[in-house]
Amino acid sequence: MQGQGIGEHPLIQHDISRRGLLKFCSAMVSMLALPAGVVPVFAEQLNKALSRRPSVIWLSFQECTGCTESFTRSHAPTIESLIFDYISLDYHHTLQAAAGEAAEAARMEAMENHFGSYLLIVEGSIPVADDGIYSTIAGKTNLQLLQECVAGANAVIAIGSCATFGGLPAASPNPTGASGVADLMESGQIETKPLINLPGCPPIPIAISSVLAHFLVFEQFPALDALRRPMSFYGRTVHERCSRYHYYEEQKFAEQFDDEGARQGWCLYKLGCKGPITHNACAVYKWNEGTSFPIESGHPCLGCSEPGFWDKGGFYINLDQILPPVPPGNEISEAAIEAGQRLYEENCIYCHSADPSQFATAAEKIPTLLRSETIRSHKRLDFSDDQLDILEKYLGSKK
Repeated sequence: MQGQGIGEHPLIQHDISRRGLLKFCSAMVSMLALPAGVVPVFAEQLNKALSRRPSVIWLSFQECTGCTESFTRSHAPTIESLIFDYISLDYHHTLQAAAGEAAEAARMEAMENHFGSYLLIVEGSIPVADDGIYSTIAGKTNLQLLQECVAGANAVIAIGSCATFGGLPAASPNPTGASGVADLMESGQIETKPLINLPGCPPIPIAISSVLAHFLVFEQFPALDALRRPMSFYGRTVHERCSRYHYYEEQKFAEQFDDEGARQGWCLYKLGCKGPITHNACAVYKWNEGTSFPIESGHPCLGCSEPGFWDKGGFYINLDQILPPVPPGNEISEAAIEAGQRLYEENCIYCHSADPSQFATAAEKIPTLLRSETIRSHKRLDFSDDQLDILEKYLGSKK
């Protein structure tokens, strides 16, 4: 930011203060599970991105537009203005003003002017049965359009369970031959390019914007799991960080949606909750500006970020045959200690020792201390009561 007048700097022109930028970058670095020391570099590189504004082409196929809706509701500090100012969204069916021939002309112009460097985002599954006739745009099948756009793309982001794993359109018997982007790359039907999957029906808003920010800064995707999902968001199960986790360990389960257990907020495991086998960060970042997520609102997890979730035995199947036995009540299980350790390592070791055995404060007093918000540096730690409980169990096990 040095060497430019206040009125000339891009951040000022876009009504973004340096403090606002650093706050945004700190949030992004935390969400992407990067070291805290990366924040200044992240901020500087994101600042440089203002001048280059990479071209983005967003294709919509067999979908409900829910992923686009989710993206526009990203709630990190100034996320919408930052992201839309930092990229050039040159083609998007829902958000662009142009239509018909003008829209297709904009896509072709963006592809020609930025061939080899534009970022391609795919929303929705791609039908391949019967030569792909089930969905066409401007006289081309979805597969033809995708083949054309992938050829000049620098990288591809598949957003939502439809684009990643086929989603609802691919549910049995899958009459349209709906496929995800990864399957088409692996089968050779489209060119192979760097690909990241952001499954969910729809994905968490901040997962979309964070991956975009990471790509803008580092020109590559963050660390991925075996299904090409970012580890920072999909590396843990919903169950591990669920606000009802504590009731699972105590064997307190809702048996029906309107019974006393449901009214008391008990675990929804016996109502078919698929949180234990679903990798996502819903319990951490939540929805509607961090207000809640399905389980917290009283509904079991449907497992929407896993492959083939529509066909996995129905939404309310009892998972006793899939999951390990419920631990006996009143015992501190290894699972609780492991979950508490992960919570500590993801949030605490940047300031405290990796080995907390030398803590002066007793483990049982730490939840009360954190709830009091008397320690200024800890106010940002928005832990649920259940997370504080498993943190206490972990710290107590180290004494």
